[in-house]
Amino acid sequence: MEEIDKIKQKSPNQELDYLKIGKILLSRWYWIAASVIICIIAANIYLWYTPKIYATSATMKLEEKKSDVSDLVHVIGNTDQNESKVQSETFLIQSRSLILNAVKDLNYPISFYVENHVHTSEFELYPHKLFNIKILKFDSLNYYQNQIKFKPIDKHTFSLSYQINGNEVKNNFFYNNPVKIASTIFTIQYSDDVNNNSSYLFKFNNPNDLVNRVRNGLRTSEIIKNSNIISLQETDSNPQFIADILNAIMNQYLKYDQNKKQQSASQIINFVDRQLDTISQKVKRSERAIESYKKKSKIMDVSAAAQTQLTKANEIESQYNLLKIQLTSIEDFKQQVVKEKDNVNLTFLIDGNVEPEVAAKITNLNILLADKIELLKTYNTDAPQITDINKQILQLKNSILQNINLIQRHTSERLSYLKNQLSQINQRIDTLPIAERKLVSLNRDFEINEKVYTFLSEKKLDAQISRSAISPGATIIEQAQPNYSPVSPDAHSIRRTAIISGLIIGLGLIVLIRVLNPYIYDKETVESLTNVPIIGVIRKFPRKMDKNNTDIDILILSQPKSIFAESVRSVRANLSFLASEKKSQVICITSEVAGEGKSFVAVNLSSTLSLIDKKIVLIAADLRRSKLHKTFHVPNNIGLSNFLVNQCSLEDIILHTNQNNLDFIPSGPFPPNPSELLHTDRMKLLLEMLKLKYDIIMIDTAPVGLVSDSIPLIKMSDINIFVIRSGKSKFHAANIPQRIDQEYHLNNSVIVLNAFEEDLLHSRYYTTKFTGDNYGNKYYYYLNHAGNESSGYYVDSKKKKWLNIGSWFK
Repeated sequence: MEEIDKIKQKSPNQELDYLKIGKILLSRWYWIAASVIICIIAANIYLWYTPKIYATSATMKLEEKKSDVSDLVHVIGNTDQNESKVQSETFLIQSRSLILNAVKDLNYPISFYVENHVHTSEFELYPHKLFNIKILKFDSLNYYQNQIKFKPIDKHTFSLSYQINGNEVKNNFFYNNPVKIASTIFTIQYSDDVNNNSSYLFKFNNPNDLVNRVRNGLRTSEIIKNSNIISLQETDSNPQFIADILNAIMNQYLKYDQNKKQQSASQIINFVDRQLDTISQKVKRSERAIESYKKKSKIMDVSAAAQTQLTKANEIESQYNLLKIQLTSIEDFKQQVVKEKDNVNLTFLIDGNVEPEVAAKITNLNILLADKIELLKTYNTDAPQITDINKQILQLKNSILQNINLIQRHTSERLSYLKNQLSQINQRIDTLPIAERKLVSLNRDFEINEKVYTFLSEKKLDAQISRSAISPGATIIEQAQPNYSPVSPDAHSIRRTAIISGLIIGLGLIVLIRVLNPYIYDKETVESLTNVPIIGVIRKFPRKMDKNNTDIDILILSQPKSIFAESVRSVRANLSFLASEKKSQVICITSEVAGEGKSFVAVNLSSTLSLIDKKIVLIAADLRRSKLHKTFHVPNNIGLSNFLVNQCSLEDIILHTNQNNLDFIPSGPFPPNPSELLHTDRMKLLLEMLKLKYDIIMIDTAPVGLVSDSIPLIKMSDINIFVIRSGKSKFHAANIPQRIDQEYHLNNSVIVLNAFEEDLLHSRYYTTKFTGDNYGNKYYYYLNHAGNESSGYYVDSKKKKWLNIGSWFK
């Protein structure tokens, strides 16, 4: 067994074969093509049934400077408010009340659709009206919301089809006559544009429903941070509708901004008027008191020292009175916030110490109050929508009051400081003579009131001028234009994804089938699992065999020029190098389980050996279920089992076949103890006797993975051939001959891969080479005839089918 030892000493080196990997993947190219086609079909179906979504955008710039009213009243006096302003204005643009006004401007009470489309929403005909419908009665809380099918009959009548309580109703009506569906009453006028052979759909629109439709698709963003330039984007299934509604929203925003400024200016003027009435009376009283005192005391003016103190007192007290007016304004504002009003307006503050986010919070509060008014038209006060918005209003009010209380506290602290300063000046005035001191006091009251009166008069005049010249605090840079290219679904992206998904699925299926495969298919797999050498690969016979004709088992004789026959001859050639030093060789053939072709290999290998003038005897040593006697058409009533129990002689069991140099010993009747019989000395005696007469003794044994009958024969043999069937034997079968060698201290086992048919799908993507002493990088020395089917040397050669791509990789 020196040759087998050399082979076992070689260490298999498996190198990754990239070309083979490509062939494996392309071996099932039709799987990949089918998965790609299926994915493309699915993508096209998805594109067909999915409504198309369109998008458009517009650009608007908010004024960077403060509005005229804000400059006038000093609501916010620094540039840190930019970010808060943009956030508040975008919140206002997305508010329900502003969008509702924009929807009303569109005047879109009825939607028209085209019938016989998968998705009617994709074919909304806005802004076109197929015919005129005049609404006579419409209740936004109780109206018919479903689509109505209109079918013209002639110039005088038409039919309407609609659903009532799940039942279809169809009635005929006259043009210009009232039609009542549920609580909605309307009339339809005849139009020459309608086709009597066509049907049309329409439905009534509730502005509140359109608001939800618009808000769901509306997005706002600042184009450049702190640039006050915002972008408005709208998405919907109708490109013309979103362009019109976006422009209407921007126009409504400009109107809202201008109206709020005018309202705020008017409120300021009213507040100043109230303060002027009070201050005017004080000025008049002070003036009369001064004149009266001068006549009575004969003092026409005060001294220079007294005048200095009077000037200081006037300045401080003027500031003091203005701050008191500011506190009054703050208190009025707090009352507006606390009370449930439609909107809240900040009048003015003298020093402008308002936190930047106060104005934004006021805007948001007004928006929520307006939204609440609109929701109350649809929902009751205890509805969840009203409850939620009440919570938001309450939270925002509390936040605003916290900011205003802080401003009020700071203003009070300034008042206290001015009061202390005024007290010190009063102490100096008290040191003046009594008559002069009295005149100083009267002059001070007059000058303070006059200064405050003058200040308020100027503010009133400025407010009146500003109110007459108020302009919106934003400019529309770019109007929205309809874009008729859908943004969703993205046909190119979806089809590209479908192709990639199809490739992944096809390749993944190939990988999955390979991963789940538990069977051995090629020699590279066997070589990766065991060190036991493979002495040959027997090809699968290309034509289907007739199971009823047992002669076909000896294919080496019936088809001597086939690829199968040549592969058996290759095994025969390799056997000649094993145990060549022995004059007579005992060859044992086994497998793991039944059905792997050990008997088939034994018959054909024996037949091909007999053709080279070797005297062969084939022993059917599977005493349990041997079928070899059927192959040779001989009875099985006497055979090996009879000899082992000493019931007959050797000459009685040897049968001569029709093939020269080939004899056969049947298994004989099934004994009760087959394993024990094969362990007897009679079996050893049989082999010794046969060695004197034959060159090769071929033993077909029972499967070693099922019963232990073959173990004694394996130990007595010179060569043990373990048969592995391609596509039938599992991975663990390759380890069995190596385990047997180790357990029984043998070194004479070899493997034959039977019924091999090249299938790249299950082939291993490694190429095996040998490395070791005196071998370098040699391949195995046996042939498997892969790729030689069309060489023309065999009777079963195939012609290449150049148009069949799959055959290129078979």
